[in-house]
Amino acid sequence: MRSILTAAAALMALPMMTAPALAGDPEAGEANFRQCASCHGIVDPDGNVTQRLAPTGPNLWGVIGRQAGSYEGYERFSPSMVEAGEQGLVWDEENLVAYLDNQTAFLREFLGDNRARSTMNHRLRGSAEDIHAYLATFGAE
Repeated sequence: MRSILTAAAALMALPMMTAPALAGDPEAGEANFRQCASCHGIVDPDGNVTQRLAPTGPNLWGVIGRQAGSYEGYERFSPSMVEAGEQGLVWDEENLVAYLDNQTAFLREFLGDNRARSTMNHRLRGSAEDIHAYLATFGAE
């Protein structure tokens, strides 16, 4: 019995493993996502629609943790976006927030190519951190 109590106490002393806290607010991101919805949708793999798909941009379900420029079935990525993905760009909080701040400047810096361009040219109004936090609720990072 004593060994069980000792083991239990040792387990309780270990730090709890938790997911890292997000800088943004998912609820604020949901409200802020309206400006993204004219080009992007959110539809899960089973076809459940959170935001109807628009014909302009790729589905953002599971975008957090996804390789940039790699959404299957979407062929309108800029060559620079595809190249960035091939060079290891993955959408995490840091990259997405920086990208949303200035898409073309982000790609130019990431690729080291002053001619790199993004097909997305929307200047986000509001918090990119909130948009990231909202998108992180759709699929695993």
